[in-house]
Formats: sequence, C-alpha cells, structure tokens
Amino acid sequence: MATNADRAAEKVGFIGLGIMGQPMALNLAAAGTNLVVWNRSADRCEPLRAAGARVAASPSEVFARAGTVIVMPVNEAATDAVLGRGTAGFGPMLAGRTLVCMGSNAPGYSRGLAAEVRAAGGSYVEAPVSSSRTPAEAGQLVGRLAGEPAGVERVRPLLAPMCRTMVACGPVGNGLLTKLAVNLLLDQMLAALAEAVHFAARHGLDLRTFADAIDAGPMASDVTRVKLPKLVERDFAPQAAMADALNSSRLIAAAAREVGIATPLLDVDPPLFEEGVAGGDGRLDMVAVLRAIEARTAAGAAPGANDAPVGRREAAAQGVPRRPRSPRQAR
Repeated sequence: MATNADRAAEKVGFIGLGIMGQPMALNLAAAGTNLVVWNRSADRCEPLRAAGARVAASPSEVFARAGTVIVMPVNEAATDAVLGRGTAGFGPMLAGRTLVCMGSNAPGYSRGLAAEVRAAGGSYVEAPVSSSRTPAEAGQLVGRLAGEPAGVERVRPLLAPMCRTMVACGPVGNGLLTKLAVNLLLDQMLAALAEAVHFAARHGLDLRTFADAIDAGPMASDVTRVKLPKLVERDFAPQAAMADALNSSRLIAAAAREVGIATPLLDVDPPLFEEGVAGGDGRLDMVAVLRAIEARTAAGAAPGANDAPVGRREAAAQGVPRRPRSPRQAR
C-alpha cells in the first residue's frame, strides 16, 4: 500500500472538480498526495488550494507538472477540450503520462481515446465510479478499473483514498460497461423509490412511517438509507444530479442498441428524467424525479391506467383471444 511519502514523491494532476470530483480530490489531498488541480470554474479549486494542492492556470499546466493525471469532466466534449484532443498539442501533452479517466463516457469513446493516448506514448486507465457525493466525501466509492493490467495495478494505490473497493474489469471499455450495467439498476431503483413515495403520499400515509417500513425490510440498502430521507424531506440538494442520470440513461440505451439488447424497463425511465430536466430540475438530485411524477398526476396523466389487464368479458368484447387454460385449471 502506498504511504504518504510515496504519494508525495510524484505530483498527480486532477481535472474536473464537480459534485463528485471535488470531494474525490480532497480525499487525495488529505492522504498526502502531491496534487495539482484545474477546473473550468475556478472557485471550485479553492478548497483544494486550502488543502495544500497547487492550482494550475490551464489543463496543459497540469500535464506539464504531473506524471499521472486524473480527469473527471462532465462529458466527452469537456474531456476532449481539456485534453486538446484533435489539436497539435495533444500528443506532446500526453507523451510519457498516465491518463486516468474516471468520468461517465461511452465505452467506444473510451476505447478510441485509449488508442490515441497510447499512440502518443502515454498510458491509459479507465476508472469510472458509481455512486454519489456522500460516498465520494467519505472515500467509499467503488472503482471499475480497465486497461492494461500493469497500468491498472500501478494506479490502484493512488486511487485508494477515494475508493473502498476497486474491481478489475478487463480491457478498456469494460469498466464503463460495468458502470452502465450498475447504473441501469440504480436509475430504475431510484425512479421506483420516488414513485413509491408518491404513491404513499397520495394515499395519506405518514412518509416517515413508510420509510421505517422500507428500512426494516429486505429491500433496505445504503441507497434507500440515503435517498429515502431526501424524498421524505423533499431535500433535492444534489448528490448525483438528474441531468447526469439522464446522460447515463442515454449512454446505456446507446450501448444496448449497439448489440441489439431489449431494455423494456430502461425505456420507461428516460422520459421521466427528460421531463424533470425540461422542467428546470436538471441540477437537482436525481430523486427530484419525484416532481416529474407529481406533475403527471397533477396533469391527470396516469400512464398505464388505460392499459390494465383486461378481464374475460372485456377481452371477448375487444376480440382479444383468451389464453388456453392450464391442465390444472381445466380440472
């Protein structure tokens, strides 16, 4: 395991100090990592400066000063911009550097970037994390590492202050695919949790009692213990923003289409997130999808209400063929 002296020996760069990136970088600084940081909005750098990190004037300065650079911009376009991808400066900036990409990008994008970094004489490790601000602050993230085995093992000690667990997922692309599969479950869990809270509230149930019932049962988890209180209190301060959840849903859908995977449940969630973002809630926590569900109720739109299973008489009236009875039913 790397000691504080080991971490201080090599300067490490960190670019992208958003909701997740800032607490992640602060954990590195607290562990004694010799950090140089940059963020498009300079005010996000100030807590890092106070923690002892050097604040660079540009992304190129980060690469000039650091041998390993972690990037966590908001999307692929922002990643390309900070790397100068497609410009003459990209190759010289990446030569001899290890680039650790921890953001949410398409797997194909990551594979293409990895090839360009290697062609420039650099090393590339894919290390997306799945979680939200609270685990990021606590250094309890789960990292999905992908890339050349030697490169993956080299960055493990560096990432340890941010991640309680790191899973080696194989070649570049697999780390992001693993994250997308996890997010496919997470996004639907949180949308379902918001819908359950809405159902309980509209029936006049005490929401704290409802939350206690969830927490006492087999469906309780770290997710429900963090998100249920936010829903009950209508605390939509962002831990993981709805706009990011929508972006994740789109990445999952695109990855599914590439290989012809059916995603019947995934197809339901993005419209809700889209409605929330369109309604101005994009920077709120993703559990603010509750407001999109409430808006549908207020508008008298109850999708599925007219799609309830038809009974035998209704089926006959509509010309719907009845299913044959099972042998047990026939007796």
